[in-house]
Amino acid sequence: MDWSQSLRLVAPEELLSLVGLALLLVAAWGGDKASRLITWAAVAALGVCAVLVAPALCSGASGPDTVAFSGQFRADAFASFAKLLIYAAGAASLIVAPAFFERVRAMRAEYPILILFALLGMGMMVSATDLLTLYIGLELNSLSAYVLAAFLRSDDRSAEAGLKYFVLGALASGILLFGMSLTYGFTGTTSFEGISTALSASGTGGGLSHGALFGITFMLAGLAFKISAVPFHMWTPDVYEGSPTPVTTFFATAPKVAALALTMRVSLSAFGSQAHAWQQIVIFASLASIVVGALGAIGQQNIKRLLAYSSINNVGFMLIGLAAATPQGASAMLVYLAIYVAMSVGGFVAVLMLKDADGAPVENIADLAGLSRHRKVLSLCLAMVMFSLAGIPPLFGFWGKFVVFQAAVQAGMVPLAAVGIAASVIGAFYYIKIVKILYFDEPANKATGKSDWMHQALLALSALIISPAGYLLTKWLGHYADSAAAVLFHAV
Repeated sequence: MDWSQSLRLVAPEELLSLVGLALLLVAAWGGDKASRLITWAAVAALGVCAVLVAPALCSGASGPDTVAFSGQFRADAFASFAKLLIYAAGAASLIVAPAFFERVRAMRAEYPILILFALLGMGMMVSATDLLTLYIGLELNSLSAYVLAAFLRSDDRSAEAGLKYFVLGALASGILLFGMSLTYGFTGTTSFEGISTALSASGTGGGLSHGALFGITFMLAGLAFKISAVPFHMWTPDVYEGSPTPVTTFFATAPKVAALALTMRVSLSAFGSQAHAWQQIVIFASLASIVVGALGAIGQQNIKRLLAYSSINNVGFMLIGLAAATPQGASAMLVYLAIYVAMSVGGFVAVLMLKDADGAPVENIADLAGLSRHRKVLSLCLAMVMFSLAGIPPLFGFWGKFVVFQAAVQAGMVPLAAVGIAASVIGAFYYIKIVKILYFDEPANKATGKSDWMHQALLALSALIISPAGYLLTKWLGHYADSAAAVLFHAV
């Protein structure tokens, strides 16, 4: 093993570790009054990390030169694509936090540090090519997330969200570990490459063993919890509603990218030789998530709970790309994921800007009635987010749905694409309902508070990306998504 090459390939993770430890010392000495300095230092560190990982994506890095620590870590184009999305989402979650927490005097210096360590775990997750690396990264992310959910100690809802997330997360980790132990027991290795080889050999020798099949099933069940796929979605609405809104912004974006990227690598690299063994599971999770996410959102009265069900719904559409089990499907999934991050950041930043005259959050959907009369730009941006999440052209969210349906049709899964298209019509109802409340109901005059300029800038950037101008990115985004997806099918 070449230690110098390995240490060079994990440079972003090394930087996050060192910066996190250094900022921890600053927090210990400077206290909470240093929280803004620590926040911007963390954002700067994420910018440097993005610069470090970008060359691998631009060059389409793959093969032996991307392997570190004897095959436990891979810094290839796929990992770089996911990390860039993760760092962007993490930076957005850091930028929006101070204005929110300072109003309730709850801004703590630990917040940006916990975000950094969670992002460190996510970086390990998307680069993991071994079950051991996978689990270390997953738990580093999860442990930070449990604390972040309960970060607002003065709010009972936040404490409840943290407790529910911890208990159900521990259960999901147990299920995942059980699947990993079965997979190791029936393949004799923890390496993704070794697992693929062993499963391929067992498949040609008379079919996949029941033990290995159970291992695949339990691992996918554990990962389904992390991506909020039905039937392991029950934690999502409560945690999204109870967590502080900047934390919810984080949960809806960065961990979602990391968990979906990890699910792609496990399914297509480790279990890629036996795609038929897991495709039916993914198809069920996809359709169930689309339907449950759409129907569950219809009766919601809280905007954050509605966006939680929206995230479940969108995960279902992304899983259609994974179910195709083709390079085109994987590429479509990455394109959708990039667009989804922009839509989610825009949606939750808009929610952060919904405040009453005293600065208290306005989360009840009925209180948004007639918002367009006095907050025209905010209403327009929120309406754009809703239409884009619904996949209504000409907004950029339509392109994400189009490419995954196209990949499913190309893979011969026409019925799956047809059911997905039909179910997306159900989802359009509750998105359009929000727009109707914003523009056609009598004004409730609740959300009258002023917004922070940083929130306005982030919302404007998100709105620009999901607007028709976003289609200018399709060629560039498609090229890099194709390059990243190809790695999963040609890894050596």
